[in-house]
Amino acid sequence: MDYFSIATILIVLSALFGYINVRFIKLPSSIGLMLVTILFTLAVLGLSYFDDTLLQTEKEFINSIDFETVLLDVMLSFLLFAGALHTNFQQLKIQRKPIIIFATLGTLVSTFLAGGFVYYILQLLGLDVDFIYCLLFGALISPTDPIAVLGIMKKVGAPKKLETKIVGESLFNDGVGVVIFLTIYQIAKGGSDISFISVSELFLVEVVGGILLGLLIGWVTYKLMKSINDYDIEVIITIAAVMGGTMLAQYFHLSAPLAMVTAGLIVGTDTVRNSSMSEVTEQYVDKFWELIDILLNTVLFVMIGMEMLVLTFNSTYIIAGLIVIPALLIARYVSLLLPIKLYEKKLDFVPKTNMIMTWGGLRGGISIALALSLTQVMERELFLVITYIIVVFSILVQGLTVGKLIKKYTAKGL
Repeated sequence: MDYFSIATILIVLSALFGYINVRFIKLPSSIGLMLVTILFTLAVLGLSYFDDTLLQTEKEFINSIDFETVLLDVMLSFLLFAGALHTNFQQLKIQRKPIIIFATLGTLVSTFLAGGFVYYILQLLGLDVDFIYCLLFGALISPTDPIAVLGIMKKVGAPKKLETKIVGESLFNDGVGVVIFLTIYQIAKGGSDISFISVSELFLVEVVGGILLGLLIGWVTYKLMKSINDYDIEVIITIAAVMGGTMLAQYFHLSAPLAMVTAGLIVGTDTVRNSSMSEVTEQYVDKFWELIDILLNTVLFVMIGMEMLVLTFNSTYIIAGLIVIPALLIARYVSLLLPIKLYEKKLDFVPKTNMIMTWGGLRGGISIALALSLTQVMERELFLVITYIIVVFSILVQGLTVGKLIKKYTAKGL
């Protein structure tokens, strides 16, 4: 199936499912879209007992989409730039120290804790999986998904200092998580050149190089927009920054997500807005990227919901996924303890920050995309099912209830 047909079908389904959610279900967009898509997919599965034509057509359609490439190489840069563009930079600057520790040390600790928990859970269920593959799963599931988190945080009315911690961590920890994942992936494949030096080099090139590229792209974008006053061209300049920056990052093997987050934060600062954008330009830039954010989020969650058709479900895999959910929440809670204890007095954390950040750390498409990159030897089918169960639980259950949790603990004067 050609790219235009795939894009057309996805957007038509997104519009239809989005309409059903807004008109009848009235849930936050990402949650409602995933729910409607899953219900639609279950209906197709039920209909297949009488006629499997629609089921086979949908399976063929899903198999024609390279989810990993579409998300990691195309959609993610646009979504992260749009999210960073509307993030409160001043709050992010104030909260930068705990956010950096959350995104680095927290992700690393969570990787090893989650990997260890999963290893013993699978052993208890009679699934003999090597520890290194469980650790690889810990790396792909530990980073919270900025796409899912940004969508939910906009709806729940969290205090700014809490929202900044959750969103800021999510914007940056995927880049760190990918570095950890790639390192363990090479070890799992039997790479002989893995050493502390090679890991440090990978970190510096991917993470630091990506941030430096983002700073350069943001600065160039600012200078170009400041030198003219034409909102049409200025919007196009921001599009070029994302697309050109992503190509450069991929060419030089840098972290494109971190580059786009950094560029988006720079372009979105009050200083850049006030000195380089007219009021009309600012409105057009904001509205354009809000629309891109909504459109791609809509398509993404429809894709996630439809992925269940191509998974190999069996009772043991499902049980494993359900047991891993609380284990993963424990791993995240423990991984957040140190940075919160270090900075809770200096930065006046809201009550129960650890609990809120644990429950608000949603997983999404990035984890599924990384799971899809596993080989069969790495227990791809098993970890895909577990990842999918965690992502669905994260979006539907945690996403629906995190707002109530935030209101419960931040009601008094916050």
